[in-house]
Amino acid sequence: MNVIKRLFRENREKREYRKMIDAWFADDGDGTLRLDYDLNEDSLVFDLGGYRGQWTSDIYARFNCTVFCFEPVDSFAHQIKKRFSKNKKIHVYQLGLSNETKKVMISHSADGSSIVRGQGDEEINLIRAIDFIRENNIQKIDLLKINIEGGEYDLLDHLISSKFVSNIDDIQVQFHNFFPEAKDRMKQIHVGLSRTHYVTWQYEFVWENWKNKRKK
Repeated sequence: MNVIKRLFRENREKREYRKMIDAWFADDGDGTLRLDYDLNEDSLVFDLGGYRGQWTSDIYARFNCTVFCFEPVDSFAHQIKKRFSKNKKIHVYQLGLSNETKKVMISHSADGSSIVRGQGDEEINLIRAIDFIRENNIQKIDLLKINIEGGEYDLLDHLISSKFVSNIDDIQVQFHNFFPEAKDRMKQIHVGLSRTHYVTWQYEFVWENWKNKRKK
């Protein structure tokens, strides 16, 4: 691709992304779509990328559901554990779920802390998702929320290839466009998800939700 075409594409993608962000805030997606699910006190929710625990708090307050909150950064995990220390239905894990078990470096950038960009500031633990699921005897996840700053690509590929994705009712995910070949990688994952799920709402590279086809 020559320089002119590349610059044109990059500028077009920036404009499209800006439109999606504006549309998301115009629709108050954080206060509506991200909390609008068919859950109850028996539901199991995974919050991947807990940060300070606000989404966990909001989803629990609405449905009284059990929440597994995953946050690998030490300072954030400590805050979340303290915040929910008296709540027996919220379980906080200082680790991340991924496609393999390993230790990696993560950059510190508040809710944008990432293992795929920036300078590594802290070593964190990642656990192979299917191993965590089996070790904890989890048969089904009612809602899986993913905001892990680029780690979503490997994780979703893993859940699809392991076939556990068919046991997840709703997948709420934020894809990140700073990942190498992000759009192509996202489209490939969409193809994989479409075998078991369908899109209920989508704001590209902002937030989107996929619902299990058996829930139609």
